[in-house]
Amino acid sequence: MHMDLETNLSIIQRQIATACENAQRDPSEVTLLAVSKGHKIDRVHEASELGLNCFGENKIQEAKLKIPQGPRNAEWHFIGHLQTNKARDAVRLFHMIHGVDSFHLAEALQESCEKQARTARILLEVNVSGEASKHGFSPAEVLEQIENLNDLDRLEIHGFMTMAPWTPEPEKTRPVFRQLNNLRKECEDIMGVPFPVLSMGMSNDFEIAIEEGSTMVRIGTSLFGKRSYAKKKA
Repeated sequence: MHMDLETNLSIIQRQIATACENAQRDPSEVTLLAVSKGHKIDRVHEASELGLNCFGENKIQEAKLKIPQGPRNAEWHFIGHLQTNKARDAVRLFHMIHGVDSFHLAEALQESCEKQARTARILLEVNVSGEASKHGFSPAEVLEQIENLNDLDRLEIHGFMTMAPWTPEPEKTRPVFRQLNNLRKECEDIMGVPFPVLSMGMSNDFEIAIEEGSTMVRIGTSLFGKRSYAKKKA
């Protein structure tokens, strides 16, 4: 067991608890998604032994090798940009797909689910900040298309995901996270159903995200350290 992993997890859990206390929330409302991309499978098993069971990958090929070797109780989440030609594998491999960033991708996932007689849990990726470098629906597009997306009967929309612009001052991310939470509430009003998951906040800004309503924080570097990207044997 790497002591650093245990220590890092303890620090992160304390930070989550403090952020929840600041927002008068219960820490049990926040899921720690351990971003395992680029790390060897033994690190995933170590994290599992420490009580973590949600892991995030962003490359289909890497996930195909890792998931069969992973802990039995693990939930695997796809957190990267998904190309439509990888929809079939994503539907088969992952418990939840975070980055559904276009109607075109949603249709590809629907088609893959129909062919496999499956349903897929998804989060809609929203480019709240409007950065050209980021994927995702604009907030206006979400409001325009939420009913059409909801009509894709093989997809279960569980909520929303965003990435705030990187900044050395995490406080500056607060308006981005607040806007996504407000958008979530608007969509709940339109559809009359809850969208319980807000996947927002990463290693540098997750405390602010929690204070603004995040239910899932995606943490890699602060937990596992720098990625190894060591070649894995099939």
